[in-house]
Amino acid sequence: MKIATFNAASIRARLPIVLEWLAEHEPDVLAVQETKVEDDKFPREEFEELGYHLAIHGQKSWNGVVTLSRLPATGVRCGFSDDLFPSDCRLLVTEIDGLPILNTYVPNGNRVGSDKFDYKLRWLERFVQFLNQNFSPQTPLIWLGDVNIAPTPLDVYDSKRFYGGVGHHPEEFKRLDRIKEWGLTDLYRMLHPEERGFTFWDFVIPNSVPRDLGWRIDHIYATEPLVGKCLSCEVDRAPRLEHRPSDHTFLVAEFEI
Repeated sequence: MKIATFNAASIRARLPIVLEWLAEHEPDVLAVQETKVEDDKFPREEFEELGYHLAIHGQKSWNGVVTLSRLPATGVRCGFSDDLFPSDCRLLVTEIDGLPILNTYVPNGNRVGSDKFDYKLRWLERFVQFLNQNFSPQTPLIWLGDVNIAPTPLDVYDSKRFYGGVGHHPEEFKRLDRIKEWGLTDLYRMLHPEERGFTFWDFVIPNSVPRDLGWRIDHIYATEPLVGKCLSCEVDRAPRLEHRPSDHTFLVAEFEI
């Protein structure tokens, strides 16, 4: 089973890249974040022509997540499914052939000390509660998406420079550690303990990709029953070098399921 994640930074702007990548790699599941389009304006037909089913949770101009799958999704849930936290199109739960897949676009945080940074921390805390309320670490589960955290010095090109800023802040690390302690394993870091594996390169940095000035903020996690079945977890850098790319690229995990 091949499962991938990609922050498109507008699915309509990145449609040719995503369609070409799907046709070439044929994943069983692709989780996309930052689609930036309402559900009724999502380019459904293009994906359905490639044989994919869609579960969509979108909004105009901001956020938005979609899960594309070869098999129909069941158990679809949008957001935290209660009134304890606002729904801003950042969380989409699906079950693909009985496997729960949590597609998330974690808030960026904007600036340390800002309301948006506080919101990011609270969102991560709410996510732990959501896991506790709805899932078990003893059963198969995939969590993936744009997590907007580079959790180790290997995960950002200049850790000393960025430590303490948004995306590489100890308070973010604490929240992410609590999520992992619930029972989730970072598959890329497990399989590549000493490699960087960046998934995001800022447009404002000239030639950031060939210079390898990036961040690893897109992740795929699994509970223990799936960890031993993970055959690979790799970054596909090529789409970031395409014409009109997203500032992110694809991360792909394969499982023997």
